[in-house]
Amino acid sequence: MYYEIRHYQARPGRRAEWVRYMEDVVIPFQASLGMDVTASFVDAEHEDGYVWMRRFEDEAQSEALYEAVYQNDRWKNEIGPAVRELLIAEKSVVTRVAPTPASPLR
Repeated sequence: MYYEIRHYQARPGRRAEWVRYMEDVVIPFQASLGMDVTASFVDAEHEDGYVWMRRFEDEAQSEALYEAVYQNDRWKNEIGPAVRELLIAEKSVVTRVAPTPASPLR
C-alpha cells in the first residue's frame, strides 16, 4: 500500500476557485471511478498552494485507476482542460510515500 501526496500551485488568486472545482468535480469524478482520495488541504504557508492525497493498494491498482481516470473522455475533454486553466502544471510535485508499520494510515 502507498499514498500519493500531490502538491499543486493554483494560478495567482484562483485557489478558492480551484478548491471548489476539486471538491465539486475532480474528487467526485475520480472517486466514482474507484480512486481513493484520502485528504484535501489548502497550504497554510503558500497562498496559492494546495495539497491532496490518494491511496493505492499496489502498482497494478494505480495503473488501472490512472487509465480509468485520465483516459476517460470526460477527463480529456472537460475536466483536464479546466484543471490546466486553474493550475500551474509545471509547479506540481507528486511524492509517493508508504506508511510505516505503526502509522494510523496503514
